[in-house]
Amino acid sequence: MEGRLLKSLTMMMVILMSASAKIPTTMDGPFNPETRKFDPSLRRGSDDLPMNHTRLKKNVTSNFPEQIALALSTPNSMWVSWITGDAQIGKNVTPLDPSSVASEVWYGKKSGVYSKKRHGVSVIYNQLYPFKGLLNYTSGIIHHVKIDGLVPGTTYYYKCGDSSIPAMSDERLFKTLPLPSPNAYPSRIGVVGDLGLTANTTTTIDHLIQNDPSLVVMVGDLSYANQYLTTGGDGASCFSCAFPDAPIRETYQPRWDGWGRFMEPLISRVPMMIIEGNHEIEPQASGVTFESYLKRFAVPSKESRSNTNFYYSFDAGGIHFIMLGAYIDYNRTSAQYSWLQNDLTKLNRSVTPWLVAAWHSPWYNSYSSHYQEFECMRLEMEELLYEYHVDIVFSGHVHAYERMNRVYNYSLDPCGPVYITIGDGGNIEKVDVEYADEPGKCPSPSDNIPEFGGVCHTNFTSGPAKGKFCWDKQPEWSAFRESSFGHGILEVVNSTYALWTWHRNQDIYKENNIGDQIYIVRQPELCSVSPQLSQTKQSDATGFGVHDSHGSSSCFLIFVVAFTWLHFL
Repeated sequence: MEGRLLKSLTMMMVILMSASAKIPTTMDGPFNPETRKFDPSLRRGSDDLPMNHTRLKKNVTSNFPEQIALALSTPNSMWVSWITGDAQIGKNVTPLDPSSVASEVWYGKKSGVYSKKRHGVSVIYNQLYPFKGLLNYTSGIIHHVKIDGLVPGTTYYYKCGDSSIPAMSDERLFKTLPLPSPNAYPSRIGVVGDLGLTANTTTTIDHLIQNDPSLVVMVGDLSYANQYLTTGGDGASCFSCAFPDAPIRETYQPRWDGWGRFMEPLISRVPMMIIEGNHEIEPQASGVTFESYLKRFAVPSKESRSNTNFYYSFDAGGIHFIMLGAYIDYNRTSAQYSWLQNDLTKLNRSVTPWLVAAWHSPWYNSYSSHYQEFECMRLEMEELLYEYHVDIVFSGHVHAYERMNRVYNYSLDPCGPVYITIGDGGNIEKVDVEYADEPGKCPSPSDNIPEFGGVCHTNFTSGPAKGKFCWDKQPEWSAFRESSFGHGILEVVNSTYALWTWHRNQDIYKENNIGDQIYIVRQPELCSVSPQLSQTKQSDATGFGVHDSHGSSSCFLIFVVAFTWLHFL
């Protein structure tokens, strides 16, 4: 009884705060579509940072750890990764011996007192280009160690390296997340995509660090090393435009090392969970792909029984995250689809009420860039995610921000997920500013061909855009969009309410300036029936009218109801 009263009190407090601050909730939607145009006083992009930049250059000697990073393993274990030794680039390169340097992590609950020690594995990878004039690359030694026996909500101090050399890192620290529970959540989850290594990237990460996340979700396209020739030099915003004679999509792999150093101050103390994007494909002449992505990062693939870094799942308090691969087979006959079915079947929503999915390429997108590019993936997987009531979906790929109304199969649906595109991390390819619904901006069906999978471009079969490939106005399922760089913060309050905030880079030095903000509200009692009844639910759902997304018309009523509840309790 006390637990139910506490939950009700918390819920009413959230509603009260939402009403008094005029923060809308998804229960106020669907919202009238809104567009905030690109600010012409801003630049659409910036150049990459040079490799001799203080945040990209190597600052340790050969066998000392660098590029230290954390990733979640299980609720009571953590992956620690780092690199030792010197990478090589040239026509002839000699791979390092991974066994020549040990992989150790010392850790404990007191600074300078390390009560536990764990060993792990080490690997290297090669990026080989047997073409005239192109250079090859072999990495430093990449170490992955899983440390276990961790207590939730506890600060741990650790060092990593090889104590026999000796070559141990300076002390780092991190705080563990709460165990899976409907009453415990990470304080703040940072969400970012399509980062790269530009001046804009610097602002994005500095802003994210200011917002003090306890977990970071990275939705693909990390280093943009494939915007370069193997010989280095300057990167290009369009590789094929700048290098039309390149025999293959080249990469300058030292950009990956620079990216690891750039991110280390954040991800050596906060776990980062990643999923691959198209810029991680990095094909080699032998047909090998994704080598840097697969070797550099540890993810809970075995822990979630996917046994591949291309897709996996994990828990963060009362949230179950599903990370899906858009660049590996996603058809209903695929291993990924089978794994997803099994993962969803085993899910216990009484323990992890929130279900959040992430992959790189968005299904719902009203920008011209990548419009309907991954329609095939949507057709294969959307019904399954809808059936299991996914609450939120994060994607990147489009270099701008967009938040959707709850939607399923292109129809407004109170039981559909809230789709959010957050591919505005700041990379060299610049921000996207054109919308598919603008005159002359609708792509042709032959445009936006995916780098993996089939092409399923199609005209709409119902609604205001029936018979058309593009809408002639902002689609009704697009609630808010803006062409700006930035990042997002997800703060789950309880099993019902989560506050989503989008922070724009240009607001980094402004107080209380928010690009977009909304409470996402779970309504399991409304959406507990089968998806085939979605149309009935939509017509019967109360409060699913149209409002302005920047101010709820029902604020005063909610305030009165909340006050009455609090007085009663």
